[in-house]
Amino acid sequence: MAWSWLLWLPIHGYAQIPTPAPPQSRSILITGCTVHVGDGKVIDDGAVGFRSGRIDYVGFDYGVKAQYDTVIHAKGQHVYPGFILPDSPLGLVEVEQTRATVDKQDVGRYEPELRAISAYKSDSRVTPTIRSNGVLLAQVAPRGLTIAGTSSVVQLDAWDNDGAIVKADDGVFMSWPSAYQRQGWWAEPGETDSEKKDERAKKLDELRQFFRNAKAYSATKSPAIVDVRLEALRGLFDGSKALFVRADAAREITEAVQFTKAEGVKRTVIVGGYDAWRVADLLRDNKVDVVLRRTHSLPMRPEDDIDLPYKLPALLKERGIRFCLSYTGDHEHAGARNLPFTAGTARAYGLSSEDALRAITLDAAALLGIDQRCGSLTVGKDATLIVSQGDALDMRGNDVRWAFIQGRRIALDDHQKQLYRQYQGKLEKGQ
Repeated sequence: MAWSWLLWLPIHGYAQIPTPAPPQSRSILITGCTVHVGDGKVIDDGAVGFRSGRIDYVGFDYGVKAQYDTVIHAKGQHVYPGFILPDSPLGLVEVEQTRATVDKQDVGRYEPELRAISAYKSDSRVTPTIRSNGVLLAQVAPRGLTIAGTSSVVQLDAWDNDGAIVKADDGVFMSWPSAYQRQGWWAEPGETDSEKKDERAKKLDELRQFFRNAKAYSATKSPAIVDVRLEALRGLFDGSKALFVRADAAREITEAVQFTKAEGVKRTVIVGGYDAWRVADLLRDNKVDVVLRRTHSLPMRPEDDIDLPYKLPALLKERGIRFCLSYTGDHEHAGARNLPFTAGTARAYGLSSEDALRAITLDAAALLGIDQRCGSLTVGKDATLIVSQGDALDMRGNDVRWAFIQGRRIALDDHQKQLYRQYQGKLEKGQ
Protein backbone atom coordinates (compact mmCIF):
# COMPACT_ATOMS: atom_id res chain seq x y z
CA MET A 1 0.00 0.00 0.00
CA ALA A 2 1.28 3.46 -0.87
CA TRP A 3 1.46 5.80 2.07
CA SER A 4 2.94 8.93 0.47
CA TRP A 5 -0.37 10.45 -0.52
CA LEU A 6 -1.34 10.66 3.15
CA LEU A 7 1.62 12.75 4.18
CA TRP A 8 -0.64 15.79 4.50
CA LEU A 9 -2.14 14.20 7.60
CA PRO A 10 -0.06 15.67 10.44
CA ILE A 11 1.43 13.32 12.99
CA HIS A 12 1.17 15.49 16.05
CA GLY A 13 3.98 15.50 18.53
CA TYR A 14 5.84 12.23 18.26
CA ALA A 15 7.31 13.00 21.65
CA GLN A 16 6.75 11.66 25.12
CA ILE A 17 3.15 12.91 25.12
CA PRO A 18 1.68 13.43 21.62
CA THR A 19 0.13 16.85 21.08
CA PRO A 20 -3.68 16.76 20.73
CA ALA A 21 -4.81 16.89 17.11
CA PRO A 22 -6.59 19.96 15.65
CA PRO A 23 -10.23 19.76 14.44
CA GLN A 24 -10.85 17.86 11.22
CA SER A 25 -10.48 20.18 8.25
CA ARG A 26 -10.51 17.74 5.30
CA SER A 27 -13.14 15.10 4.56
CA ILE A 28 -11.90 11.48 4.65
CA LEU A 29 -13.15 8.25 3.10
CA ILE A 30 -11.82 4.84 4.19
CA THR A 31 -12.47 2.22 1.50
CA GLY A 32 -11.96 -1.44 0.71
CA CYS A 33 -12.19 -2.49 4.35
CA THR A 34 -14.31 -4.77 6.49
CA VAL A 35 -16.59 -2.45 8.45
CA HIS A 36 -17.66 -3.63 11.90
CA VAL A 37 -20.55 -1.27 12.62
CA GLY A 38 -20.77 -2.11 16.32
CA ASP A 39 -24.46 -3.04 16.34
CA GLY A 40 -23.83 -6.57 15.05
CA LYS A 41 -23.67 -5.68 11.35
CA VAL A 42 -20.54 -6.38 9.27
CA ILE A 43 -19.96 -4.91 5.80
CA ASP A 44 -17.39 -6.59 3.57
CA ASP A 45 -15.73 -4.38 0.95
CA GLY A 46 -17.19 -1.47 2.84
CA ALA A 47 -16.44 2.21 3.27
CA VAL A 48 -16.74 4.82 5.99
CA GLY A 49 -16.74 8.54 5.21
CA PHE A 50 -16.66 11.49 7.58
CA ARG A 51 -16.31 15.23 7.49
CA SER A 52 -16.33 17.98 10.15
CA GLY A 53 -15.98 15.29 12.81
CA ARG A 54 -19.17 13.41 11.93
CA ILE A 55 -19.77 10.23 9.93
CA ASP A 56 -21.68 10.88 6.72
CA TYR A 57 -21.37 7.53 4.95
CA VAL A 58 -21.33 3.87 6.04
CA GLY A 59 -21.93 1.16 3.45
CA PHE A 60 -20.48 -0.68 0.49
CA ASP A 61 -17.71 0.77 -1.63
CA TYR A 62 -19.89 0.94 -4.69
CA GLY A 63 -22.46 3.07 -2.88
CA VAL A 64 -20.21 6.09 -2.34
CA LYS A 65 -21.56 9.10 -4.25
CA ALA A 66 -20.01 12.10 -2.49
CA GLN A 67 -16.51 13.43 -3.10
CA TYR A 68 -13.90 13.35 -0.34
CA ASP A 69 -10.68 15.29 0.00
CA THR A 70 -8.71 12.20 1.02
CA VAL A 71 -9.25 8.52 0.36
CA ILE A 72 -7.57 5.89 2.54
CA HIS A 73 -7.37 2.55 0.73
CA ALA A 74 -7.56 -0.02 3.54
CA LYS A 75 -8.04 -3.24 1.59
CA GLY A 76 -7.86 -6.26 3.89
CA GLN A 77 -8.05 -4.12 7.02
CA HIS A 78 -10.82 -3.73 9.59
CA VAL A 79 -12.65 -0.60 10.74
CA TYR A 80 -14.21 -0.51 14.20
CA PRO A 81 -15.86 2.09 16.41
CA GLY A 82 -13.43 3.38 19.03
CA PHE A 83 -13.44 1.08 22.06
CA ILE A 84 -14.98 2.43 25.27
CA LEU A 85 -13.51 1.80 28.72
CA PRO A 86 -16.04 2.12 31.59
CA ASP A 87 -15.30 2.43 35.31
CA SER A 88 -11.65 3.42 35.06
CA PRO A 89 -9.21 5.53 37.14
CA LEU A 90 -7.37 6.47 33.94
CA GLY A 91 -6.02 10.00 34.34
CA LEU A 92 -6.47 9.82 38.10
CA VAL A 93 -3.44 7.56 38.63
CA GLU A 94 -0.02 8.03 37.10
CA VAL A 95 2.37 5.93 39.21
CA GLU A 96 0.61 3.72 41.74
CA GLN A 97 3.62 3.60 44.07
CA THR A 98 3.82 7.41 44.21
CA ARG A 99 1.01 8.73 46.40
CA ALA A 100 1.24 12.26 45.00
CA THR A 101 0.19 10.94 41.57
CA VAL A 102 -2.81 8.94 42.86
CA ASP A 103 -6.04 10.91 43.08
CA LYS A 104 -8.73 8.27 42.66
CA GLN A 105 -10.05 8.28 46.23
CA ASP A 106 -10.74 10.90 48.88
CA VAL A 107 -11.70 10.71 52.55
CA GLY A 108 -15.14 10.39 54.09
CA ARG A 109 -18.05 8.00 53.49
CA TYR A 110 -20.79 9.74 51.52
CA GLU A 111 -19.10 12.12 49.09
CA PRO A 112 -21.10 12.23 45.81
CA GLU A 113 -19.99 15.84 45.23
CA LEU A 114 -16.42 14.72 44.46
CA ARG A 115 -16.09 15.05 40.68
CA ALA A 116 -13.56 12.73 39.03
CA ILE A 117 -13.19 15.14 36.10
CA SER A 118 -11.78 17.77 38.47
CA ALA A 119 -8.76 15.55 39.15
CA TYR A 120 -8.48 14.10 35.64
CA LYS A 121 -5.06 14.46 34.00
CA SER A 122 -5.66 14.78 30.27
CA ASP A 123 -1.94 14.62 29.46
CA SER A 124 -1.21 11.42 31.38
CA ARG A 125 1.65 9.42 29.87
CA VAL A 126 -0.50 6.31 30.29
CA THR A 127 -3.24 7.51 27.96
CA PRO A 128 -1.31 7.16 24.65
CA THR A 129 -0.51 3.52 25.51
CA ILE A 130 -4.23 2.84 25.98
CA ARG A 131 -5.39 4.33 22.70
CA SER A 132 -2.65 2.50 20.78
CA ASN A 133 -4.86 -0.60 21.10
CA GLY A 134 -8.02 1.22 20.03
CA VAL A 135 -9.46 2.47 23.34
CA LEU A 136 -10.51 6.04 22.54
CA LEU A 137 -13.09 6.86 25.21
CA ALA A 138 -13.27 6.20 28.94
CA GLN A 139 -15.52 6.71 31.92
CA VAL A 140 -13.32 8.24 34.60
CA ALA A 141 -14.67 6.97 37.92
CA PRO A 142 -13.64 7.43 41.58
CA ARG A 143 -12.78 4.58 43.94
CA GLY A 144 -13.34 3.70 47.59
CA LEU A 145 -15.87 5.13 50.07
CA THR A 146 -19.48 4.08 50.32
CA ILE A 147 -20.43 6.84 47.89
CA ALA A 148 -17.15 7.64 46.15
CA GLY A 149 -18.14 10.51 43.88
CA THR A 150 -19.30 11.38 40.38
CA SER A 151 -17.86 10.04 37.12
CA SER A 152 -17.53 11.63 33.68
CA VAL A 153 -17.00 10.26 30.17
CA VAL A 154 -13.97 11.59 28.28
CA GLN A 155 -12.32 11.21 24.89
CA LEU A 156 -8.61 10.45 25.07
CA ASP A 157 -7.09 13.31 23.08
CA ALA A 158 -7.42 16.71 24.68
CA TRP A 159 -5.44 19.65 25.99
CA ASP A 160 -7.37 19.89 29.24
CA ASN A 161 -10.29 18.50 31.24
CA ASP A 162 -12.94 20.66 29.60
CA GLY A 163 -11.79 19.67 26.13
CA ALA A 164 -11.83 15.98 27.06
CA ILE A 165 -15.45 15.83 28.26
CA VAL A 166 -17.93 13.85 26.21
CA LYS A 167 -20.49 13.66 29.03
CA ALA A 168 -19.89 15.43 32.32
CA ASP A 169 -21.13 13.97 35.61
CA ASP A 170 -22.83 10.99 33.99
CA GLY A 171 -23.20 8.95 37.17
CA VAL A 172 -22.61 8.51 40.89
CA PHE A 173 -20.53 5.56 42.12
CA MET A 174 -21.52 3.66 45.26
CA SER A 175 -20.21 0.47 46.89
CA TRP A 176 -22.87 -1.78 48.39
CA PRO A 177 -21.97 -3.04 51.90
CA SER A 178 -20.60 -6.58 51.69
CA ALA A 179 -22.95 -9.25 52.97
CA TYR A 180 -20.13 -11.58 54.01
CA GLN A 181 -16.48 -11.36 54.91
CA ARG A 182 -13.98 -14.02 53.96
CA GLN A 183 -10.78 -14.69 55.86
CA GLY A 184 -7.42 -15.55 54.32
CA TRP A 185 -6.45 -14.59 50.78
CA TRP A 186 -7.04 -15.87 47.25
CA ALA A 187 -4.34 -18.58 47.42
CA GLU A 188 -5.40 -19.83 50.85
CA PRO A 189 -8.97 -18.69 51.48
CA GLY A 190 -10.29 -19.07 54.99
CA GLU A 191 -13.77 -19.78 56.17
CA THR A 192 -16.52 -17.28 55.44
CA ASP A 193 -17.48 -15.30 58.51
CA SER A 194 -21.12 -15.04 59.38
CA GLU A 195 -22.32 -11.57 58.58
CA LYS A 196 -21.98 -8.92 61.24
CA LYS A 197 -25.69 -8.24 61.34
CA ASP A 198 -25.83 -5.29 63.68
CA GLU A 199 -22.98 -3.38 62.07
CA ARG A 200 -24.20 -3.97 58.54
CA ALA A 201 -27.81 -3.14 59.41
CA LYS A 202 -26.63 0.17 60.81
CA LYS A 203 -24.77 0.98 57.58
CA LEU A 204 -27.85 0.18 55.50
CA ASP A 205 -30.07 2.33 57.71
CA GLU A 206 -27.66 5.27 57.37
CA LEU A 207 -27.53 4.79 53.60
CA ARG A 208 -31.31 4.63 53.38
CA GLN A 209 -31.70 7.83 55.39
CA PHE A 210 -29.10 9.59 53.26
CA PHE A 211 -30.99 8.74 50.06
CA ARG A 212 -34.32 9.79 51.56
CA ASN A 213 -32.84 13.13 52.52
CA ALA A 214 -31.47 13.48 48.99
CA LYS A 215 -34.83 12.65 47.43
CA ALA A 216 -36.61 15.19 49.63
CA TYR A 217 -33.96 17.77 48.79
CA SER A 218 -34.32 17.10 45.04
CA ALA A 219 -38.03 17.91 45.24
CA THR A 220 -37.09 21.55 45.94
CA LYS A 221 -35.77 23.35 42.87
CA SER A 222 -34.22 26.25 44.76
CA PRO A 223 -33.42 25.23 48.35
CA ALA A 224 -32.75 28.02 50.82
CA ILE A 225 -29.55 26.32 51.92
CA VAL A 226 -27.51 24.49 49.28
CA ASP A 227 -26.14 21.12 50.35
CA VAL A 228 -23.43 20.15 47.86
CA ARG A 229 -23.63 16.45 48.71
CA LEU A 230 -27.39 16.25 48.22
CA GLU A 231 -27.17 18.52 45.18
CA ALA A 232 -24.84 15.96 43.53
CA LEU A 233 -27.52 13.27 43.94
CA ARG A 234 -30.33 15.33 42.42
CA GLY A 235 -29.87 13.77 38.98
CA LEU A 236 -30.52 10.25 40.31
CA PHE A 237 -34.18 11.07 40.85
CA ASP A 238 -34.89 12.75 37.52
CA GLY A 239 -32.89 10.31 35.39
CA SER A 240 -30.14 12.71 34.31
CA LYS A 241 -27.57 10.61 36.20
CA ALA A 242 -27.19 6.88 36.68
CA LEU A 243 -26.33 5.23 39.99
CA PHE A 244 -23.44 2.80 39.50
CA VAL A 245 -23.48 0.29 42.37
CA ARG A 246 -20.49 -1.94 43.00
CA ALA A 247 -21.84 -5.38 43.95
CA ASP A 248 -20.81 -8.94 43.08
CA ALA A 249 -22.66 -11.51 45.21
CA ALA A 250 -26.23 -12.43 44.27
CA ARG A 251 -27.55 -11.25 47.62
CA GLU A 252 -25.77 -7.91 47.37
CA ILE A 253 -27.02 -7.33 43.82
CA THR A 254 -30.58 -8.19 44.87
CA GLU A 255 -30.45 -5.87 47.86
CA ALA A 256 -28.99 -3.04 45.80
CA VAL A 257 -31.66 -3.28 43.10
CA GLN A 258 -34.48 -3.45 45.63
CA PHE A 259 -32.98 -0.52 47.57
CA THR A 260 -32.61 1.79 44.59
CA LYS A 261 -36.10 0.96 43.36
CA ALA A 262 -37.58 1.71 46.78
CA GLU A 263 -35.70 5.01 47.06
CA GLY A 264 -36.84 6.28 43.67
CA VAL A 265 -33.57 6.07 41.72
CA LYS A 266 -34.50 6.20 38.03
CA ARG A 267 -31.58 4.25 36.59
CA THR A 268 -29.32 1.70 38.29
CA VAL A 269 -26.25 -0.02 36.84
CA ILE A 270 -24.52 -2.88 38.66
CA VAL A 271 -20.70 -2.71 38.57
CA GLY A 272 -18.79 -5.98 39.02
CA GLY A 273 -21.77 -8.28 38.67
CA TYR A 274 -20.02 -11.59 39.28
CA ASP A 275 -23.33 -13.27 40.22
CA ALA A 276 -25.52 -11.14 37.94
CA TRP A 277 -26.38 -14.16 35.80
CA ARG A 278 -27.84 -15.85 38.87
CA VAL A 279 -30.38 -13.06 39.39
CA ALA A 280 -31.11 -12.36 35.73
CA ASP A 281 -34.90 -12.15 36.14
CA LEU A 282 -34.56 -9.41 38.75
CA LEU A 283 -32.20 -7.39 36.54
CA ARG A 284 -34.32 -7.77 33.42
CA ASP A 285 -37.57 -6.90 35.19
CA ASN A 286 -36.04 -3.73 36.61
CA LYS A 287 -34.07 -2.82 33.45
CA VAL A 288 -30.77 -2.89 35.32
CA ASP A 289 -27.60 -3.11 33.19
CA VAL A 290 -24.21 -4.49 34.23
CA VAL A 291 -20.66 -3.18 33.89
CA LEU A 292 -19.01 -6.58 34.13
CA ARG A 293 -15.83 -7.18 36.08
CA ARG A 294 -12.60 -8.03 34.28
CA THR A 295 -12.88 -11.39 32.52
CA HIS A 296 -9.12 -11.92 32.85
CA SER A 297 -9.31 -12.77 36.54
CA LEU A 298 -9.61 -15.67 38.95
CA PRO A 299 -12.96 -16.96 40.22
CA MET A 300 -14.22 -15.29 43.39
CA ARG A 301 -14.93 -18.60 45.11
CA PRO A 302 -12.78 -21.74 45.27
CA GLU A 303 -15.76 -23.93 44.32
CA ASP A 304 -16.44 -22.05 41.07
CA ASP A 305 -15.26 -23.26 37.67
CA ILE A 306 -11.78 -21.95 36.95
CA ASP A 307 -13.00 -20.45 33.68
CA LEU A 308 -16.22 -18.95 35.05
CA PRO A 309 -14.96 -15.33 34.68
CA TYR A 310 -14.36 -16.04 30.98
CA LYS A 311 -17.90 -17.39 30.57
CA LEU A 312 -19.73 -14.60 32.41
CA PRO A 313 -20.34 -12.45 29.29
CA ALA A 314 -21.96 -15.37 27.46
CA LEU A 315 -24.06 -16.24 30.53
CA LEU A 316 -25.36 -12.68 30.72
CA LYS A 317 -26.07 -12.63 26.98
CA GLU A 318 -28.02 -15.90 27.21
CA ARG A 319 -30.17 -14.44 29.97
CA GLY A 320 -30.94 -11.22 28.12
CA ILE A 321 -29.00 -8.81 30.32
CA ARG A 322 -27.38 -5.83 28.66
CA PHE A 323 -23.78 -5.45 29.76
CA CYS A 324 -20.40 -4.03 28.84
CA LEU A 325 -16.86 -5.05 29.76
CA SER A 326 -14.50 -3.22 32.10
CA TYR A 327 -10.91 -3.71 33.20
CA THR A 328 -11.36 -3.09 36.92
CA GLY A 329 -8.73 -4.71 39.15
CA ASP A 330 -5.01 -4.59 39.83
CA HIS A 331 -3.00 -2.16 37.67
CA GLU A 332 -6.23 -1.28 35.91
CA HIS A 333 -5.24 2.13 34.56
CA ALA A 334 -2.15 0.82 32.75
CA GLY A 335 -3.55 -2.60 31.87
CA ALA A 336 -6.68 -1.12 30.30
CA ARG A 337 -4.96 -1.28 26.92
CA ASN A 338 -5.91 -4.99 27.07
CA LEU A 339 -9.65 -4.21 27.09
CA PRO A 340 -10.22 -5.47 23.52
CA PHE A 341 -8.54 -8.75 24.41
CA THR A 342 -10.99 -9.36 27.25
CA ALA A 343 -13.69 -9.11 24.59
CA GLY A 344 -11.69 -11.61 22.52
CA THR A 345 -11.64 -14.00 25.48
CA ALA A 346 -15.40 -13.62 25.90
CA ARG A 347 -15.73 -14.52 22.22
CA ALA A 348 -13.71 -17.68 22.76
CA TYR A 349 -16.05 -18.63 25.60
CA GLY A 350 -19.43 -18.30 23.94
CA LEU A 351 -20.07 -14.79 22.61
CA SER A 352 -20.26 -14.17 18.88
CA SER A 353 -17.58 -11.90 17.42
CA GLU A 354 -19.96 -8.98 16.96
CA ASP A 355 -21.56 -9.40 20.38
CA ALA A 356 -18.08 -9.32 21.91
CA LEU A 357 -17.34 -6.13 19.97
CA ARG A 358 -20.65 -4.65 21.03
CA ALA A 359 -19.69 -5.16 24.69
CA ILE A 360 -16.90 -2.58 24.32
CA THR A 361 -18.62 -0.27 21.82
CA LEU A 362 -22.37 0.25 21.41
CA ASP A 363 -23.55 -1.40 24.63
CA ALA A 364 -20.84 0.38 26.59
CA ALA A 365 -22.00 3.67 25.06
CA ALA A 366 -25.62 2.89 25.95
CA LEU A 367 -24.74 2.16 29.58
CA LEU A 368 -22.86 5.47 29.80
CA GLY A 369 -25.60 7.44 28.07
CA ILE A 370 -23.55 8.47 25.03
CA ASP A 371 -24.95 6.06 22.42
CA GLN A 372 -26.61 8.92 20.50
CA ARG A 373 -23.18 10.14 19.42
CA CYS A 374 -20.71 7.27 20.01
CA GLY A 375 -20.41 3.49 20.05
CA SER A 376 -21.24 2.55 16.47
CA LEU A 377 -20.37 3.55 12.91
CA THR A 378 -23.62 5.30 12.10
CA VAL A 379 -24.33 8.33 9.95
CA GLY A 380 -24.57 11.40 12.15
CA LYS A 381 -22.47 10.06 15.01
CA ASP A 382 -18.98 11.21 15.95
CA ALA A 383 -16.23 9.92 13.68
CA THR A 384 -14.48 8.12 16.56
CA LEU A 385 -13.05 4.97 15.02
CA ILE A 386 -9.97 2.86 14.40
CA VAL A 387 -8.47 0.98 11.46
CA SER A 388 -6.66 -2.23 12.36
CA GLN A 389 -4.48 -4.36 10.12
CA GLY A 390 -6.00 -7.50 11.69
CA ASP A 391 -8.58 -8.67 14.21
CA ALA A 392 -8.57 -5.98 16.89
CA LEU A 393 -9.99 -8.35 19.53
CA ASP A 394 -7.06 -10.73 19.17
CA MET A 395 -3.66 -9.72 20.49
CA ARG A 396 -2.10 -11.53 17.52
CA GLY A 397 -4.06 -9.39 15.07
CA ASN A 398 -4.58 -6.08 16.86
CA ASP A 399 -2.44 -3.63 14.90
CA VAL A 400 -4.09 -0.22 14.96
CA ARG A 401 -2.81 1.77 11.98
CA TRP A 402 -5.17 4.74 12.15
CA ALA A 403 -7.27 6.24 14.91
CA PHE A 404 -9.70 9.15 14.72
CA ILE A 405 -11.53 10.93 17.53
CA GLN A 406 -14.32 13.20 16.29
CA GLY A 407 -12.67 13.08 12.87
CA ARG A 408 -9.23 14.14 14.12
CA ARG A 409 -6.34 11.84 13.28
CA ILE A 410 -4.77 10.75 16.58
CA ALA A 411 -1.07 10.07 17.04
CA LEU A 412 -0.49 6.43 17.98
CA ASP A 413 3.01 6.82 19.32
CA ASP A 414 3.73 6.48 23.06
CA HIS A 415 6.69 6.33 25.42
CA GLN A 416 6.77 2.52 25.37
CA LYS A 417 7.17 2.47 21.59
CA GLN A 418 9.78 5.20 21.85
CA LEU A 419 11.79 3.17 24.35
CA TYR A 420 11.51 0.11 22.11
CA ARG A 421 12.89 2.04 19.14
CA GLN A 422 15.60 3.58 21.27
CA TYR A 423 16.97 0.30 22.59
CA GLN A 424 16.38 -1.58 19.36
CA GLY A 425 18.64 0.94 17.68
CA LYS A 426 21.20 0.49 20.42
CA LEU A 427 21.25 -3.29 19.96
CA GLU A 428 21.44 -2.99 16.19
CA LYS A 429 24.52 -0.83 16.57
CA GLY A 430 26.03 -3.37 18.95
CA GLN A 431 26.49 -0.83 21.72
